[in-house]
Amino acid sequence: MVHIRYNGRSYDLVETQVRVAAHMSDIEIKQRLAQHFDVSQRSFHDYVVDRGPNGDLIIRPEAVYG
Repeated sequence: MVHIRYNGRSYDLVETQVRVAAHMSDIEIKQRLAQHFDVSQRSFHDYVVDRGPNGDLIIRPEAVYG
């Protein structure tokens, strides 16, 4: 499962929908997400890719505190 927080919305997608896999690099995953959402790759530049212990991917904006 791929959990994505993008543009103020949450998406839960199957890996095949966005053509990603846990073994891919963060850059590759962000490129595929940009293609899926039909936006510039720059849109995901400041996003974080978290890999859960069960293989799920969580892609979210970088958290800024303070």
